[in-house]
Amino acid sequence: MAVRVLRAAGRPATAWLNGGGVTREVAGAPEGSGLADFDWRVSLADVGQGGPFSVFPGVDRVITLVDGAGMALAVAGTEHVLAQPYQPFAFPGDADTGCRLLGGPVVDFNVMTRRGRATAEVAIAGRERSAERGPAGERAPEGERERAGGPGPAGGHAVEVPPGATVLLVCLDGGAELDAAGVRLGRFDAALLDSPGRDLLRVDGVAAVVTLRPAG
Repeated sequence: MAVRVLRAAGRPATAWLNGGGVTREVAGAPEGSGLADFDWRVSLADVGQGGPFSVFPGVDRVITLVDGAGMALAVAGTEHVLAQPYQPFAFPGDADTGCRLLGGPVVDFNVMTRRGRATAEVAIAGRERSAERGPAGERAPEGERERAGGPGPAGGHAVEVPPGATVLLVCLDGGAELDAAGVRLGRFDAALLDSPGRDLLRVDGVAAVVTLRPAG
């Protein structure tokens, strides 16, 4: 299994045009693509104030609260309150969406995929209540939790890269380690796994396991 480590240190921050926050891209494909032509893009954002989200035609999004009191997202006129950390929430990126902060700045984890090009499953590994959440925050069946980052032997979480897929691991709190690869991740570090294989992820905190596949 090929593993590429993406350290948080030195990751550039891009300020939002409205001054409400900054975004740090963790990884994207194709490599070097921009907001107009990515197949998938994963990032962390520091959100300092509420306001409208940018509209991304033809893009699906999954957002996960990492730090802070939370936020309320009004998606196409319906409000969804994200007050609990590490619970992924999926919504269409081309829907009119507004953000209201519940109690000060937040940090969120974002996964975006372009429809017709890529799909994503976001699972949370680590704390028991979070590890039992499946793609986009739904409770996953036992087999799916094992495959997508669920409990594995000796207290770890089995991570499998299916043929043709890419798995991105992002440590959201504490630390994490890929057992066979011998890779240790600190907070907000990431590991990109882009060849078929299986490893054991040991998490001392919380990590996101993002499985990305070509659409179709």
